Amino acid sequence: MKPVGNCNFDVAVIGGGSGGYAAARTAAAQGLKTVVVEGGDEVGGLCILRGCMPTKALLYAAEVLHRTGHPEPWGIRTTGVSFDFAKVMARKNALIKEFADYRAQQLTGGKFSFIRAMARFADAHTVSLTPHTPSSGESASRPGNPSVPTNAGNITAKYFIIATGSSVAPPALPQLAEVGYLDSDAALKLARLPESLIVLGGGPIAVEFTQYFARFGVKVTLIQRSPHLLRAMDADAATAIEAVFRREGVTVYTETKLLDVRRTGGQKEVLFEHDGQRRRTLAEEILLALGRIPNVASLGLDRIGVELDHGRIVTDPHLRTAVPHIYAAGDCTGPHEIVHIAVRQGETAAYNIAHPDRMKRMDDRLLTEVVFTDPQIATVGLTEQLARAREIPYRSASHPFSDHGKSLIMEARDGFVKLLADPLSGEIIGGCCVGPAGGELIHEIVAAMSKRMTVHELAAMPHYHPTLAEIWTYPAEELAGEIPASNAAW
Repeated sequence: MKPVGNCNFDVAVIGGGSGGYAAARTAAAQGLKTVVVEGGDEVGGLCILRGCMPTKALLYAAEVLHRTGHPEPWGIRTTGVSFDFAKVMARKNALIKEFADYRAQQLTGGKFSFIRAMARFADAHTVSLTPHTPSSGESASRPGNPSVPTNAGNITAKYFIIATGSSVAPPALPQLAEVGYLDSDAALKLARLPESLIVLGGGPIAVEFTQYFARFGVKVTLIQRSPHLLRAMDADAATAIEAVFRREGVTVYTETKLLDVRRTGGQKEVLFEHDGQRRRTLAEEILLALGRIPNVASLGLDRIGVELDHGRIVTDPHLRTAVPHIYAAGDCTGPHEIVHIAVRQGETAAYNIAHPDRMKRMDDRLLTEVVFTDPQIATVGLTEQLARAREIPYRSASHPFSDHGKSLIMEARDGFVKLLADPLSGEIIGGCCVGPAGGELIHEIVAAMSKRMTVHELAAMPHYHPTLAEIWTYPAEELAGEIPASNAAW
């Protein structure tokens, strides 16, 4: 091992996705000599290449198609509404190229060094680099592939930030590999739509793809193991989206147990238990959407003492691993696979390296999540089930969009907003929005919670009429009436 004082770099970031870039940018801005090592076929990270941006581009296209095909409530007639799937995908690809090229420019802009190579720890301050080998069809002009020479050999650093992201989890049933299936990566690259599809899973990836495919005319059956979709969220949110799915023709099974997968007559068949009965369903294709796993297997973490828990890198609230000079950020450490959290973790890790005397901590008080179905589902802070699990006292109140002026104008009648408040002080400790523009509306509660506002203050804050945002005043007023103002933390 080389002495720490003779290291090539102050900070080496392994992984060039959103978390890795945020870490490198922050470290370099603090005056630290920094390098990013990226070994993937493409540069840019999950969000840009295979996650947030491509899926939301396709979901928005599906929403436009759905709105165009259902204009009757406004007295508008349309005939012959159709789509060109090749153009839908081409637009998505063009957007992703633009995003990826911009990220590549950021990584190669000279603020820090950038190396295309696979990294593996040789010791706690040294990583060995395996030359990046382009995969079939890869070229420097491909989106997310900057023209940077491949490097090999070793580099040393005083500190490391691991930000290697995640990849699609392998199938739980070995038969799936034999029968064949789509994962989320493959689903984003389809040249044509299947006529029918079985979706295995009920998390955000599963429900977003379910609605996307269904609105493009695919007959979709969704099979979920838990009692309701989106098991991390409250049941009322899941019930709302399940009702929409069924209304739009999706067959939904919850609380199931997968038994077998096989080929039958040219189609793929899934056998499962539901309501105490064995059931079977057939489709042209299966989409496996049962989560992702951290990309850590190739790093050699076992030889340097970095601890793992169910495959994830264990860190403290400052993002330090069991090896104090090695930090981790993003999906490889979790616990939430959300891009803005990965960015914040990367920034926090780099800041803490630069300022060990005044470290910042990560916490989930303002944890925000959005599922981009229609209606969108968004939460911040505590859900009711999380508050109960942590034995945190709360009061809650909700109001439906079906009884709200602007949403009635928009024919956006599905869903509700809900607030959770401390029963003594009235401070807002959680919010949920299932409805139109839910991902935008939740940020009013993010802002309120960041300043520790009470329901009394939110209820008193002026809201323009008619707007979607004013719906928050109704649960705020209800809770303000239940919690004495004398207790409020004004």
